[in-house]
Amino acid sequence: MYPTEVHKVNSTKVTEFLILGFPALNDYKLPFFSIILLLYSITICENLLIILLVSTSQHLHSPMYFFLGHLALSDIILVTSVIPKMLDIIIREGIMISYVACLTQSYVYGGTVSAECFLLTAMSYDRYLAICRPLHYISVMNVKVRYSLIISSWMLGFTLMLISLLLLCGLDFCGPNVIDHFFCDYTPLLQLSCSDTSILDIELVVLCFPIIILPFVFIIITYVQIFITIFSISSTSGRQKTFSTCSSHLVVVSTYYGSMLIIYMVPYRGHSLTVNKFISVVYIVLTPLLNPVIYSLRNKAIQSSVMKYLMVCGKKRNLY
Repeated sequence: MYPTEVHKVNSTKVTEFLILGFPALNDYKLPFFSIILLLYSITICENLLIILLVSTSQHLHSPMYFFLGHLALSDIILVTSVIPKMLDIIIREGIMISYVACLTQSYVYGGTVSAECFLLTAMSYDRYLAICRPLHYISVMNVKVRYSLIISSWMLGFTLMLISLLLLCGLDFCGPNVIDHFFCDYTPLLQLSCSDTSILDIELVVLCFPIIILPFVFIIITYVQIFITIFSISSTSGRQKTFSTCSSHLVVVSTYYGSMLIIYMVPYRGHSLTVNKFISVVYIVLTPLLNPVIYSLRNKAIQSSVMKYLMVCGKKRNLY
């Protein structure tokens, strides 16, 4: 166990940080560790299954499932960038992490979160075209457009976060090196710097607009159009069937952006560290866990592909 007191090194650049994690767990350390490990394992298996099904099933080759496969990939990267180190922190009650490793974790996490925002935006555009412009859907959402949206989402996410990384690299860390969190998040790192961070504080707010606000506004606009189209359908069964094609995406967007807005748009000092950690755990652990479940619950194509896959696996096992 590492000491939790603040380390101060006068006029010396900090080369590693102490991540505290959850010092108040006490006797609940092992149960909490076991729960997080179980949820992480399930999340990886679920999202790998989605990627496998989308890649191999003929029924899941439409643009919607193409985007879903990349959403599953982003969820895997997101949880893997945080949870393995988080488990180590829980069991050891805090760990030391090098300066380079800390910045790398912050960059991968931030880039993946940003890319996922753009992926969800691309998925909302796909649903808009499918429901509001069905006659033009196949011609507009062609293979070239799909790949352009996917590549743009990944590149934009990690390129915008590269700005934050470069600014972080320019900071000096010469005082406290204790991060009262369970991973190297952006704002806790800024609080430890002995440099002037006013530019980075402004940059954080500015980047929230292209990464969070603008995609969120775009998604709202597309869903206003979608709801107008759905309500114009005369039959109740037709409205329900049409709504079911976008309800999963709407639930995922609501949970994802709800957590994001609370974590990054509400000032970090505006709520306690315990609350911030709890919201972050919900966002990082539960959202990637629930995404495949939400998309599978009301999606007969995915359910059918899962059943076929399980039957094939069962037949192969019987052969052996």
